[in-house]
Amino acid sequence: MPQSLFTDAYATLLETLIQARQGAGLTQAELSERLGRPQPFISKVERGVRRLDVIEFYALARALGADPVRLFAKVVNRLPRKVEI
Repeated sequence: MPQSLFTDAYATLLETLIQARQGAGLTQAELSERLGRPQPFISKVERGVRRLDVIEFYALARALGADPVRLFAKVVNRLPRKVEI
């Protein structure tokens, strides 16, 4: 069974976050500054090297200027009905 970090579902989450960052007109460096984290943190998240937990997702969404619930709803709407974990 594959680790969920590398599933299509997790890739959907990452694609949604990257699109949100780009849509907000932010670079990885600008987003990392808003979060008070080094730029490699954002790079690792976006490449799937570093897994996000729900609190980090919330903080990232807020730093993007997005409503975390609406951003997560975008992820959910793109996911298949059955997701492997």
